[in-house]
Amino acid sequence: MSGPRGAVGGAAEWEAPVTVAELVNGGPLAGARMYGAGESPVHQVRIVDELAVFSSVAPHTAVVLIGAAASGGWAVEMAMRRAWEQAAACVIAPVGAVGAGSSAVLSERLGITLVFVAADPLVTAVEVASAAARPAAARTQLVARCATRLAEAGASARRVLGVLNAELPGTSVAFVDEYGTRLAGRAAALSSGAASGGTAVSASGLAGRDPAVPASGLGGRGPAVPASGLGGRGPAVPSSGPAGRGPVAHSSGIVGAWPAEVVVRGPAGEVLGRLVAGGPARSAGWPSVVRTVLELAVAPLAAWAATERLAAAGDFALQSALAERLLSEAANGSENLEDTAASDVSGSLGGLEDSDGSDVSGNPGGRSGRRSDDRRAGEGVWARAVALGWAVRGPVSAFMVRPSGWTADRQDAPRAGEVIAATLGGAPVVRRGDGWAGWSALEPGELAERLGACLRALPWPCAAGVGTPVTGLRAVGESLLGAEAAAFLAGSGRVARSDRLGPAELLAAIPGGVLRAPATVVLRPLMAHDREGTLLETLGAVLSEGGAVRAAERLGVHRNTVTARLERIKEVGYDLDDPATRLALHLAWHVVRQD
Repeated sequence: MSGPRGAVGGAAEWEAPVTVAELVNGGPLAGARMYGAGESPVHQVRIVDELAVFSSVAPHTAVVLIGAAASGGWAVEMAMRRAWEQAAACVIAPVGAVGAGSSAVLSERLGITLVFVAADPLVTAVEVASAAARPAAARTQLVARCATRLAEAGASARRVLGVLNAELPGTSVAFVDEYGTRLAGRAAALSSGAASGGTAVSASGLAGRDPAVPASGLGGRGPAVPASGLGGRGPAVPSSGPAGRGPVAHSSGIVGAWPAEVVVRGPAGEVLGRLVAGGPARSAGWPSVVRTVLELAVAPLAAWAATERLAAAGDFALQSALAERLLSEAANGSENLEDTAASDVSGSLGGLEDSDGSDVSGNPGGRSGRRSDDRRAGEGVWARAVALGWAVRGPVSAFMVRPSGWTADRQDAPRAGEVIAATLGGAPVVRRGDGWAGWSALEPGELAERLGACLRALPWPCAAGVGTPVTGLRAVGESLLGAEAAAFLAGSGRVARSDRLGPAELLAAIPGGVLRAPATVVLRPLMAHDREGTLLETLGAVLSEGGAVRAAERLGVHRNTVTARLERIKEVGYDLDDPATRLALHLAWHVVRQD
């Protein structure tokens, strides 16, 4: 067997021998208390009822103690020493066989993993032997269980990450946006610990998840207890797993670090973020299992994004309130997103579940039977913004759409918001003053083009403005001021950019009749001598272009021609070297040109 259909990784990884830690993390030993690293591969299982049996124990064998071999502290301790001599993979003992204190210390010193199980040791032996004989089947069972749990989680980022972290013990999983900010899951997935080996398993329990068995003292080492129970050497439980056995090793260190990353795309194929996982490599096959499970989580996360967008599309007030809160939190200094996103996803918004996926009642994966709207209430404002495709980082530009010659009422807002959002694609829209505003990651030129299409699609006459790009949401307010000014100066059906505003745009905001008479007075001497209009045209070109050379290029004439015309303008009585005179002439030229 080479792993489930669609599995990540080759057949060699799925067929690699299972390790003790892998059996404890998600196999037949799940829930057992383990002391030691558990990195040794398990090739077969041997039931041992007396110490003499150890002479025939092969390396990489999981030794299951029963009878006399599990009858007390001295017997278990001697069994561990013998297991070390034979390079066994681990020693499995009943929970009531001995207090864990000295045995745990001995396990750490010898490098032999000790596992305490509450189930019947004989049943445990059969289950472990089955997993060792068919490692790919054992790993497939874990993947199937994760698939079931992910289906139960539904369209909720928090619950999906809760399932991943609950079903993949020893592994930290997080969902991050395209900038690497954690939106859901565990911070350990992004920490240097997860990236370089994760949390090691020590004598105090597996990765800190289970407390150590309290030390009750072994007492004095008494005489050997006579063999009883099976009355002889327990039979070895055979394994049909890979024949090649690795070198004998007693190291208690972690096998090595490994990363896992899966891209999550939204309903339109855009990148929503990434699922990242990290931790200690429990076996050669474990990373492939984790990556396969992460792939299974992509569909529920895409469904979550689609659900959020559908809800926002049908409720302008909902998305407007979300956008307002996003801007408010950014203005309050939460734009690093880490604290806000992590606290929201950890349950501060409604307290539905903890970051590891357990709900307040302790149900793993948060199976509390809450409705989907409750789930959305606890997702976190930043995570929901990412689901909607909104820009929360990087360069963004604000925009403003305002009515021209009419006043929008309450009924117009949802319709206008839908048209604007649909035209821009993945942009929030909120009411601002008498119009609608928002922000987008589009480049200002492209944003202006789309706003132009939006103005043509709206059933009412409107004008639009685009603000200058800023680095993030904290500075959106500055960009929005520019967008408002540009929208105010733009004419009906037009889009203006705040970074392109010049005298013409500023003068457009002033009623023409106000400046027409003063402009005529300023330019009357020139127009009296300029019957063909060439001097007025040359004056405007020089003042607009900032010099004779560029003015000549604009007019398509020789530079000397422009210089000669400037001399004629000076002869009329204008001092072109005076800044105030140049400003008055330039403004007057724009007014006359508009007429």
